[in-house]
Amino acid sequence: MSSFNTYKMGALAALICISLISCAKDEKTIAVTEENFSHAETARNFRNWANQGATKEFVKLPGLPPRGKAAATVQMNDDTLYGAAIVEAVDGEVTFSIPTTDNYLAVQVVTERGHGQHYVVDDGSYKLPVESQFAFLIYRSGTEKGIEYAKESLNRVDTNDFNFATDYKVRPYDYDEVEKWVKKFTEEVNGMEKFTYTFPSTSKEVTDLHQWNLENAAGWGGASPEAFVGNMYSNSPKMKASICYTTTFKDPENKFFTSITAYDADKYLMEGVRSISSHTWVKNEDETVTVSFNCGDSAKNNIDTRGNDFTFTTRHYGVNPTVMNSDEDPIIAAVKAE
Repeated sequence: MSSFNTYKMGALAALICISLISCAKDEKTIAVTEENFSHAETARNFRNWANQGATKEFVKLPGLPPRGKAAATVQMNDDTLYGAAIVEAVDGEVTFSIPTTDNYLAVQVVTERGHGQHYVVDDGSYKLPVESQFAFLIYRSGTEKGIEYAKESLNRVDTNDFNFATDYKVRPYDYDEVEKWVKKFTEEVNGMEKFTYTFPSTSKEVTDLHQWNLENAAGWGGASPEAFVGNMYSNSPKMKASICYTTTFKDPENKFFTSITAYDADKYLMEGVRSISSHTWVKNEDETVTVSFNCGDSAKNNIDTRGNDFTFTTRHYGVNPTVMNSDEDPIIAAVKAE
């Protein structure tokens, strides 16, 4: 039996088990395998947010994400404020709404296998089908008008729309073992010359189980690329803090914005290191953009990683089809050591 067929059978068994409220009560610790890793890593993220109260209330981070492993999720972006809720489907659907605001505000619906089944950016009320009993709602509130405005936008969210998952029980995986798999897969991604996330939106769209596991380990919770709606993400290879790197590229002209964020070897944000985005970058005279890494304070759009080796991630919010259909991320492809 192929690993992918085994994965599908495991997914069905897991979903049947999840549907039984008493299922987790008497279960022994579940060993982590390549076939169930995506579910295990998702369960870890659900656990982290449940520990913050997301099964009972709308959890809004007070500012930009924590640095290091204090963050609840790997590779959180540094461009938006997060609000999160774990909800339970009713008749196979979840409900939520996006209030009217003047900043970027999007909602992603993540299933128990880690799939961002829906990504919506327009104001309005939603009732959408999901392929699991419980789902994770991620609100991303843009900071282009400042932190306080981003907070106010999250405060406008009507939490009466949420059917909070008060019966949710953390799945009994061996979470120390999950961490070992995460480390192994993340090291593999860091060793690649380039890595682009596909983030299939449902289980049936997974055609390469290993690729899907790498995506969950290095960037859980990302959105599927969808022209002018969803986002596209790519990782650079590991880079040396002692070297000055630059990348010069044409503005990708994504619908919402573009960002470049540095991460440590475990794919977490670093203390004192900020991202560069199309809201803040300074263009060259020819309208191209140059972003620098560890090239000094006078360098154009410099990102100082404070002596840490790093990788960086490009995010194309509301991705331009030209970028989405390209063989290479235009920002990463243009990197050179000075």
